[in-house]
Amino acid sequence: MFSNDRATLRRQYLDAWRKYRDGEPCTPLETMIGTVVAEHPEYHALLEDPDQAVDADWQPEGGATNPFLHMGLHLALREQVAGDRPAGIRAVHERLTRKLGDHLDAEHRMMEPLAEAMWNAQRSGGMPDEQAYLAALRGLVPRTT
Repeated sequence: MFSNDRATLRRQYLDAWRKYRDGEPCTPLETMIGTVVAEHPEYHALLEDPDQAVDADWQPEGGATNPFLHMGLHLALREQVAGDRPAGIRAVHERLTRKLGDHLDAEHRMMEPLAEAMWNAQRSGGMPDEQAYLAALRGLVPRTT
């Protein structure tokens, strides 16, 4: 799932969703993608139209959310939680999920700090600041004593 080509990356989502939806054998990554897509029915119609899905542009200035970026952030968060990297993210995810009652809601809240950490790293030309990222995530669910 590594590509600098937007069309290639989007086709991977389309292929994974088709296989997942149709019950065809999937790789573990395709299963992860299929699960995320299944949890977002608002994107199903788009993904049924490969030409539109591959070619579309979503401009944040117009309030549009890029569904591929959104789903990619879900995948990134799930990988981070599974590996507990940065250390402590799994506990934050578990507490936030308990607080909100749903893992998707928890991930949606966690997306902004993840996107900000990525943006800051890109802007500075360095690696993401894991401690600042984790602190922002922990701020979503302050510990109670």
